Amino acid sequence: MHQISDRFLSALRTLFLRHPRRISTLSPFSYLSQGDPALNAASHCGSRGGLYRVDFDSLMGNHRGFAKGRKSKDETDDDKNQVDTNFGPTLKSTTQSQMEAAIVALSRELSKLRTGRASAGMLDHILVETGGGKMPLNHVAVVSVIDSKTLSVTPYDPDTLKAVESAIVASPLGLNPTPDGQRLLAVIPPLTKENIQALCKVVAKSSEDVKQSVRRARQKAQDSIKKLAAGVPKDDIKRLEKEIDEMTKRFVKTADDMCKAKEKEINSS
Repeated sequence: MHQISDRFLSALRTLFLRHPRRISTLSPFSYLSQGDPALNAASHCGSRGGLYRVDFDSLMGNHRGFAKGRKSKDETDDDKNQVDTNFGPTLKSTTQSQMEAAIVALSRELSKLRTGRASAGMLDHILVETGGGKMPLNHVAVVSVIDSKTLSVTPYDPDTLKAVESAIVASPLGLNPTPDGQRLLAVIPPLTKENIQALCKVVAKSSEDVKQSVRRARQKAQDSIKKLAAGVPKDDIKRLEKEIDEMTKRFVKTADDMCKAKEKEINSS
C-alpha cells in the first residue's frame, strides 16, 4: 500500500474543512480540475480509490436535471396542454377581417362595371398619368352625378384636365367626356343586349370568386381549430365551429345580395 504523503493529507484536510458534511469517494467522473491539489495528491499516491472530495452532486443537485433553461418532461407536457384563452375571439376576429376584405374587393370590382345609370364610383378604378406617376382618378378630381345619364368630373388642378380626359377615354367603360370649362361632362350611353349579357356573366364570376375567398377563410379557421382540438373542451370546439359557419353564411349572403342588386341594375338600364 502506498504511504500517504503530507501533501495528500493537506489536500484532504482542506477539502474536509470546506465541506465537512459533503464528502464522497472520488470517482473517474470527478469534477476536479487539472490544477486541483487533491487530484495531484491522488496521482502521487498512485490510486484515486481511497481519495475523498466534496460531493458537488449533493451540494448543487443533479447537474443533468437542473441544466440552465431546460424543462422537465412534465413541464413540457403542461406547456403543450396550455391553450390561449383569447384563441376563440382572436380567431373569429381574424376570420371576419379576411371575409370583410373579400366583400370590399367585390364591391370594388362591381363598381367598375358600367351600367346604363351614372354612378360617381364607376370612375374610381381609372388611373390618371400626372407628374410622371399614376394616381386613381378620385384622388385628382371630384366626380359627381348631374343626372341618371351624366357625370361631372372636376380636377383639383385645372392643368390636369387633359390628362383626366385621356384616362377616361382609354378606360374600358366606353365613355367620351367633353370639356365644359374647368370640368368634364361624361354621358353614359345605353347598354346593348349583348353588353348586358356580358356584364351579367362578369357579375356571376365575381360572385363565385368572392364566395371562394370567404370559404377559404373558413377553411383556415377550421384548420386552426383542429390543431388545438386536443387541448380544448369538445363543447367549446363545437361552439367555435358553429360561430365560424354562421359567419361564413352571413358573408356569402352579403355577396349574393350585392351581385343580385348589380344584375338588377344592369338589366334595368
